[in-house]
Amino acid sequence: MHDLQMTLWGSILPWAQATATLLAPLHHAPCFTHSRQIAAGCELLVRLCRPYPKPEYGLTDTVIDGERVAVTESVTLHKPFCRLLHFERATSQTPPVVLVVAPLSGHHATLLRDTVRTMLPDFDIYLTEWIDARMVPMTEGGFHLDDYVAYVREFVGFLGPDIHVVSVCQSTVPVLAAISLMANNGEPTPNSMTLMGGPIDARRGETKVNHSAVSKPLDWFERELIATVPSNYPGAGRKVYPGFLQHAAFVAMNPERHLVSHLKYYFDVSTGNAEAASAHRRFYDEYNAVLDMAGEYYLETVQSVFHEFRLARGVWRVCGEHVRPHAVRTTALITVEGDRDDICGAGQTHAAHDLCTGLDDSYKHAVTALGCGHYGIFSGNAWRTAIYPQIRELIHRYQSREAAESGDG
Repeated sequence: MHDLQMTLWGSILPWAQATATLLAPLHHAPCFTHSRQIAAGCELLVRLCRPYPKPEYGLTDTVIDGERVAVTESVTLHKPFCRLLHFERATSQTPPVVLVVAPLSGHHATLLRDTVRTMLPDFDIYLTEWIDARMVPMTEGGFHLDDYVAYVREFVGFLGPDIHVVSVCQSTVPVLAAISLMANNGEPTPNSMTLMGGPIDARRGETKVNHSAVSKPLDWFERELIATVPSNYPGAGRKVYPGFLQHAAFVAMNPERHLVSHLKYYFDVSTGNAEAASAHRRFYDEYNAVLDMAGEYYLETVQSVFHEFRLARGVWRVCGEHVRPHAVRTTALITVEGDRDDICGAGQTHAAHDLCTGLDDSYKHAVTALGCGHYGIFSGNAWRTAIYPQIRELIHRYQSREAAESGDG
């Protein structure tokens, strides 16, 4: 029904956009005194009702030591449900390698564009780009939370242990699990892992997200939120948690804020405030672009992370292996929280320090960003000026330590 609705709007919206384009320049004409208001209304209608494709990263260059350097985006590994992207800098320098693990929680990995852009001058960046489940054929099989952990282990193994892992939001849980399993099996582990705004222990600092997750039994989520991909997609027949439902949940968390934002956009367009209107478009082009998640993965995440707190309680098993964070002994732990985060509450991410008991305290670092919400800890001014400098210093510190201990520094 959602696809049918999009099809119906698809026949109307081009006319609304054409009307907006034609009327906007005519506001000075005496007989078109309200043309800009009508154009603004048409444009707002288009933006509220049209589908939003995955945005581009647009990271074509960066500045290193005052010089502009080209950046090339390429796919290093291609898995059925994820691509490992490499943002390669055209320089002879060999900076520390950072694997940025994007969350699989409804938005595309492009949500971390500012995260990657900020880190590019200092590090060699790889990024997990999760694939929209509706685009994955049924022949590729299912995708479970265990598969997510396995992907992270494979990517770390592919890049080598002399790397640093930065995870955001939902990805913090499988990242900590993957590194714990590697440590428990005696495998080399990354130099450091940074966990940012993630539900390591969702029992702490309850938010609307936590409340929503535990307010219904698991069978309600399966019955009400899991749908079947229709026949006009490559993943026809796959059970998914649709992106449009997740988007509705995002909006429902702060409906007044979004209503005010859209009304402001209407007035900005109708009064010719191009800069503010452009900022609105940039934000919502990203915010409104969502993907479907494999149904089994979504339900397992709700059960393991929010209903049973398996990682925090020490009872999580991945493919039969017991996840033991206390086995981590050589990977530095950096946790980041925002004190105004309304998605991952206070203490949920810092809880990792209580789990990683095998780490010396000198290897543990907790950063709390004052006045910072969820998205602000990895994107925007607070991220660039207050949070990232601390992470950069710590990553370089542990890169130097590893080099010194191996006799190379």
